[in-house]
Order: sequence, then C-alpha cells, then structure tokens
Amino acid sequence: MRIRLSDHFTVKKLLKFTLPSIVMMIFTSIYGVVDGFFVSNFAGQVEFTAVNFIMPFLMMLGAVGFMFGTGGSALVAKTMGEGDREKANRIFSMLIYVSIGVGVAISAVGIVFLRPIAAWLGAEGALLENCVTYGRIILLANPAFILQMEFQSFFITAEKPQLGLFVTVAAGVTNMVLDAVLVGLLPSGIVGAAAATALSQVVGGIVPVFYFARKNSSLLRLGRLHFDGRALMKTCTNGSSELMSNISMSLVGMLYNVQLLKYAGENGVAAYGVMMYVNMIFIAVFIGYSIGTAPIIGYHYGAQNHTELRGLLRKSFAIISVCAVGMLGLSLLLALPLAEIFVGYDAVLLQMTVEGFRIFALSFLFAGFAIFFSGFFTALNDGLTSAIISFLRTLVFQIAAVLLLPLFWELDGIWISIVVAEVMAVLTGLFFLGLKQKKFHY
Repeated sequence: MRIRLSDHFTVKKLLKFTLPSIVMMIFTSIYGVVDGFFVSNFAGQVEFTAVNFIMPFLMMLGAVGFMFGTGGSALVAKTMGEGDREKANRIFSMLIYVSIGVGVAISAVGIVFLRPIAAWLGAEGALLENCVTYGRIILLANPAFILQMEFQSFFITAEKPQLGLFVTVAAGVTNMVLDAVLVGLLPSGIVGAAAATALSQVVGGIVPVFYFARKNSSLLRLGRLHFDGRALMKTCTNGSSELMSNISMSLVGMLYNVQLLKYAGENGVAAYGVMMYVNMIFIAVFIGYSIGTAPIIGYHYGAQNHTELRGLLRKSFAIISVCAVGMLGLSLLLALPLAEIFVGYDAVLLQMTVEGFRIFALSFLFAGFAIFFSGFFTALNDGLTSAIISFLRTLVFQIAAVLLLPLFWELDGIWISIVVAEVMAVLTGLFFLGLKQKKFHY
C-alpha cells in the first residue's frame, strides 16, 4: 500500500516511510568507507591519510546539493500541501537546472585551487601529491554528486522513497565493485579509488534525471525552466542550515586534521579517518530519518494540520532515543573489530584508534536530536532557526571545543570535543523548540 504525505502517521508507518531514506544515506556514506578500506589495505598509509585529509574539502564543495535538496523539498512539499501541484513542479524543475550550473562552476574553481588549499592545510610531499590526484578526479563528478544529494530529498517528496533507495544502492554497488577491481585487483591505487567514487556519483546523480524527465508515476516531473528568484531565495534560506552544517563539518574536519598533526602526527589523522568512516554510517541513520520526515512535516504544516505535527514530533523523539542508545552500545562493542578492518596492520595506530573511538562514541547519544531539530525547522520553512542551530552545532561549538580541550587533555581532548559540541547543540535545539511552539502549533 502506497504511503502518501497526507496520511496519518503511526510509528510503524513513519519508520516504513523513512527507512528508504535512511538506507539511502547509509549507502551514500559507504562510498568513503569503501575507498578507505581499499586504499588503506592495498595502496598504503600515506594514500589512506591523503584521502582522509582532503575529503572534508571535497565534501564542502558538494554541500550545495544538500541545500537545494532539503530546502527545495521543504518548499515543494509545502506548496503541494497548499494544493498547487503545478507550481511545485515548476520550482522542482528550476532547482535541478540551477544546481547543475552551480555544480559545474564549483568543480572548475575547486580543481584550480585544490593544490594551494591542500598545501595551506599542511599537506606536503607525497601527502600533497596524493591529495591533489584524488581530489581532482572526484571534482570532475561534483555536479553529479550535487544532483545525487538533491534527489535523495526529492525522491521522498515525490512519494518514491523506494526508487530513491534503488538508485542509491546501484551507485553504492558501483563504487564497491569498481574499488575491488581498480584498487584490489589492478595496481591503480588512489587513482582507481577516486575513479570508482566519481563513477558511482555519476550513477547516483544522472539516472534520476532520466526518470524525472519522462512521464512517471511520481508527484514530480522535470519540465521547462521557469526561473523564480523568490522560490530560489526561499530554497536557499530553507536549506542554509544543511549547507552550513556540511560546510562547517568540512571546515571543522580540516581543523581536526591540523590539530591531530600537531598532537599525534599522521597516525592521528589516520585514526580520526577511521572514526569518521564509522561516524558517517551511524550519523547517516539520523540524517536519513530527518530527510525522510521533512516532506511529511512540510506537507502537514502547509495543510495546517497541527495535531499531526505534534504527533510527528513526539514519535520522532521516541525513535531517535532508541536509535541513540543502540548506536552507543553497538559502537562500543565494535570499536576494536572495526578499527582492525582499516588499521589492523599497525599496533600503535590500532590502539590509538580504539581508545579514541570509545570516547568519541558518546556523541551518538546526542547527535540524532541535534540533527533532527535542525531538519524539523527546515521542514517548517523556518530556515533562520535551522541555520542558527546548525551553525552553532557544527562550527562554533566544535571549533571552541577542539581548540580549547586539547590544551587540558591533549589528544583525548580532541576526541572529547565532538561530544561536548553535540551536548551544547541539543540544549540549543530544545531552547528553540520551546521558543517557537506557539508560532508553529506543534
């Protein structure tokens, strides 16, 4: 039975509707994890460190896809909730075309400035050359990556989350197979890993264009370009929190690398890379849930169904609580075996990774709530509040923590930083939730 945005959502129906988006985000996260596994085990530690070192910058350049996707899907869902499906399709089409142009421009700029930025961050010698090689290949596919991030939200708004999941799985499998062939079997090293990721992003970004460009059974279809500056501005405002979140996480990731080079050398960067791989998969559950619920929240807000909004909020709190506790337990249990997969060849690096991850894992208790708070206000088309929460969570709190705490606890202070930042973000989200209750009637 097809689930519609206008339905009443029980916990079971909410989980069923959001599951595809959760799995989508997990598979998207697997790209970097698979690259890391093959590069670490078949190319070498310097190459593995290079991938981890330059990845935050590459993710920052693709973050605009999250802005167009989350901000645009919130606006499109609200417009459909108001009963104007034709306008919703015009906005959808415009956003896809604009994001392609923006993606091409970002790729060109990124390729030109990749080397000086990597050098400025501290990369030199073989590390610098590997960063540039990997990054330039990835950036060639950046327009497709932006589309892939965008369509992950729009598939849900189009009431086709299963199809979105299929496309994402296809892209993920493409990455895994090509990594196994190009890095595991053929001596192509970091070049093969980059090519595998780039080609998988092409699959994830271009296939949906063909689907939406033809007649289909979803709520959305690509049509002719009708530029709407007001809708574009509203989309950017709505999605600014997700853009800020991704850019901030990338900037903070680069700062973490700088601090880790200072306190632990290249081993610290490698250990942090392993934690980020696990973190990406675990956090993907929360991000996927937030993306999956956003169109539902936006639709019922547009339809002024306040009772359903309140129910969605309460049920989301319960779901996130269960997931948070489960993730903490799972991460503590799997800290050693997961670390062994990536850095089992080096006993010192393995011990550093396991000890750091057991501290880092405490952040999973709080991250899901902070992510949902930001996504909730984006869905309500309150981009400013969402942006404030994201800005504080991913930039202000983390930068302050990672600069100050190592002064007291050195390397352990770096691992504790993310936990402190997430706690502060949850408190901020709860403050705004109480402040805005009368306005949005949830």
